[in-house]
Amino acid sequence: MPAAPDHRPRLLVVDDEPNNLQVLRYALQAGYRLFFANSGARALAIAREQLPDLVLLDVMMPQMDGHAVCAALKADPATAQIPVIFITALIDSDDEAYGLRLGAVDYITKPISPPVVCARVRTHLSLVHMNELRETRLQIVQRLGRAAEYKDNETGMHVIRMSHYAQRLALRAGLSAAWADDLLNAAPMHDVGKIGIPDAVLRKPGPLDIEEWTVMRRHPEIGAEIIGEHPSGILRMAHTIALAHHEKWDGSGYPRGLKGELIPLEARIVAIADVFDALTSRRPYKEAWSMMQALEYIQTQAGRHFDPALVAHFATLAPELPQIQERWAD
Repeated sequence: MPAAPDHRPRLLVVDDEPNNLQVLRYALQAGYRLFFANSGARALAIAREQLPDLVLLDVMMPQMDGHAVCAALKADPATAQIPVIFITALIDSDDEAYGLRLGAVDYITKPISPPVVCARVRTHLSLVHMNELRETRLQIVQRLGRAAEYKDNETGMHVIRMSHYAQRLALRAGLSAAWADDLLNAAPMHDVGKIGIPDAVLRKPGPLDIEEWTVMRRHPEIGAEIIGEHPSGILRMAHTIALAHHEKWDGSGYPRGLKGELIPLEARIVAIADVFDALTSRRPYKEAWSMMQALEYIQTQAGRHFDPALVAHFATLAPELPQIQERWAD
């Protein structure tokens, strides 16, 4: 019977002193797959071949020291994301600062304390895992957004453009860069509920009748149900946007008829970005409006469809909008 695959995290341990390598072996071998190198050149070769989950790297080594190894790892796209923890007898704060600038995530001082090493390794591998989970969630959000596009007549470039408009508007309105980045990644899911709308309604070439329009107006609630409820993060924002991006400032929107600031801020921002890109894009049923025509229309809808304060901020983005249109043109 073949041996079961070893799924333990992989660590590359680099030190030119055999005694130090032995101490680290005893400390870590139970929980990790270990690779060892006693020189900088050997460390780089193993890192490129094995792509370890983390590198424990001695600083003081002959020929190629740890700083040079770290710099080389960060310069190679294949290894740039691997976290590096320096293990060193150096205690000078300038040395530590230099190592962190090179891209190291932590320092452990010699003499080596096995409990400290184990704790630091666990911490940084947990951070890597959290980043991987976040990246996976982002990919799920983006893929669901793409799934909705296959059901609709709009192009994938629409969701990219409107997401960037939304991000710029959030920044102009004084929201943090982190919040605006979450909006950039959540906004593509605004119409994911169209997955649940029958093709006969979604792709009808002419105007919808009352019954068909009633069906179409269900897509915000369908989208919110697809995304699900989440306590925080991008998926929570995506749920809110999907549900509320067709609400209007004067209360005449759907599905809940929310009014004014009762409409979540992220949905108010996406509403402007979504309509602006729809107006300035060519569709089978219409030609593209000019940017100035679209901006003038957005202005006329301040206080009716859109948040007036956000409309004022959006107007100031006029010099930046063509760059987004050109970069992500259909």
